[in-house]
Amino acid sequence: MTVLDLPRPIAFVLGGGGSLGAMQFGMLRALGETGLKPDLVVGTSVGSLNGAVLALPGGDPIERLRGIWARMTRHEAFPGGVLSQVRTLRHSKTHLFPNTGLTAVIEEHVGHGARFEDLALPLGVVTTEVDTAEPRLIREGPLLEPLLASCAIPGIYPPVSHEGKLLYDGGLVANVPMRQALAMGARSLVVLDCAFPGRMPGAPGTFAEVLMFTAMISMRNQAVLEAPVAAAQAPVVYLPGPAPVRISPLDFSRTEELANQAYAAARDYLDGITVDGPGLYGAPGLVTK
Repeated sequence: MTVLDLPRPIAFVLGGGGSLGAMQFGMLRALGETGLKPDLVVGTSVGSLNGAVLALPGGDPIERLRGIWARMTRHEAFPGGVLSQVRTLRHSKTHLFPNTGLTAVIEEHVGHGARFEDLALPLGVVTTEVDTAEPRLIREGPLLEPLLASCAIPGIYPPVSHEGKLLYDGGLVANVPMRQALAMGARSLVVLDCAFPGRMPGAPGTFAEVLMFTAMISMRNQAVLEAPVAAAQAPVVYLPGPAPVRISPLDFSRTEELANQAYAAARDYLDGITVDGPGLYGAPGLVTK
């Protein structure tokens, strides 16, 4: 595999998708084998968490991500059973899960008290301002609140207050934050989208899965509209998803399978791609029948 000839700065753009974020680990493995490295990272939701780990100084980020995804469970990210969800909803009136488990994951793997300024690469974390319904790109200060906010899917997690603003998941308005990467100065984009590439999952079986399913459809459609706009300005290398797997974004039982399949799909794609100027290389939202 050879290094793609892309104009720099190169942004790795990591989209949201709950447990499907394991695909990004596989995609990053394949990219690492090409020798292609990002100059900046932009992420939404689980992509912001993976992106923060990718941007950490020292060590091998791929190995760090391997360790995280090998150990990640649904209980860590979404603690409590059905009765606990009912109690949380009755008490909060807005969400099913506390973000305490997610806080612990961030502090363990990104670092307690970590700041954007501590990172080895510029990182942009995308959230949604509740008051304006507009995307907010956060690039400085403490990492914890922006990362929690970027993951705060309405109905799943509570909104997060940050610098006097109430924030929700950036996936509501920019699940694959290509515009934000360009605004940060990127001249090339490598997109790692995990919002149901290939085929939609089966019908949701719980209220939490209904909320995730609804959010993910919106997120996927955003990328279909946004990618050609970004590609008019810069090369957009849109990595393919793996073979269709029907799995809920709340299911962490198949992360190794997702990562391995995403790695194989990305590696095959990168072996055959040639980039020649601005344009869309690959595409979001493909459905395999």
